[in-house]
Amino acid sequence: MLEIRHLRSLVAIADAGKLATAAERVHLSQSALSHQIRLLEDHHGLSLFERTRQGLRFTPAGERLLALARTVLAEVGAAERDLQRMTGQTRGELRIALECHTCFDWLMPVMHTFRQRWPEVEVDLVAGFHAEPLSLLKEGKADLVIGSRPKALRPWSVSPLFKFEMLLVVGNDHPLRHKRFVTAKDLVDETLITYPVPEDRMDLIREVLKPAKVELPRRTAELTVAIVQLVASRRGVAALPSWGLQSYLEHDYVKAVPIGAKGLWSELHAICPKPLAQQPYMQDMAQIIQAECAKLPGIEWLA
Repeated sequence: MLEIRHLRSLVAIADAGKLATAAERVHLSQSALSHQIRLLEDHHGLSLFERTRQGLRFTPAGERLLALARTVLAEVGAAERDLQRMTGQTRGELRIALECHTCFDWLMPVMHTFRQRWPEVEVDLVAGFHAEPLSLLKEGKADLVIGSRPKALRPWSVSPLFKFEMLLVVGNDHPLRHKRFVTAKDLVDETLITYPVPEDRMDLIREVLKPAKVELPRRTAELTVAIVQLVASRRGVAALPSWGLQSYLEHDYVKAVPIGAKGLWSELHAICPKPLAQQPYMQDMAQIIQAECAKLPGIEWLA
């Protein structure tokens, strides 16, 4: 018999693309989730998935149940929010600060969905670049930071969002454009174009260049499009998230190359004060981000 938990599992599998990651998202072991799906398939006498090199692919039967799952879970969520409104738990303020500035590329649809679901909550962005975004939480100037996992967890509630690959962005005629991947030594004598943030918050410098004792001159720009333009003009190279580069690569403005044999990966988390994390609208924000960002290329889910 089809239950809500089955529907949540189907959506988790569709969003994650991998059974192990989906199991973590619904708080089950991988074997327990496999068993749950197998019972569902046995009940209906149909396979719901096919295993491919790219991951799990839904069969027509699986697609039909997935469509049902998304519809039903959306209605359940709406009903739960209506009940919360009746108890007065839907008013508040949500000021968002971003550590990863490329996040602006996907934040607008997230905020649009959030406003539709929680019209009584005043949502806004904390403007400008901030060397220490968590200090905004400490000072009461922000309610939510979207960024890397903080070293000190005690004061905060941390919700994992997803991880993504950082790629080296080079000009279309750059000598590195055809390499299978680049190393720190390949970047000697290059100029690194970055957002105006401290070096210890940049994965390429912290994880790749510093261990190899390679220091590059830096040039900064506040907008992604400005960074890409500088790279296209052969003013230097940059490291940007794979999902933030898609449109530039499709238009052949620049080229992108993996960093290191295993790639350079970064993570995003939603960080807020623990008392605020209990608010229903704050709990929903992380789910909205994951749902919207499921459309982004080259991301993997965090449990």
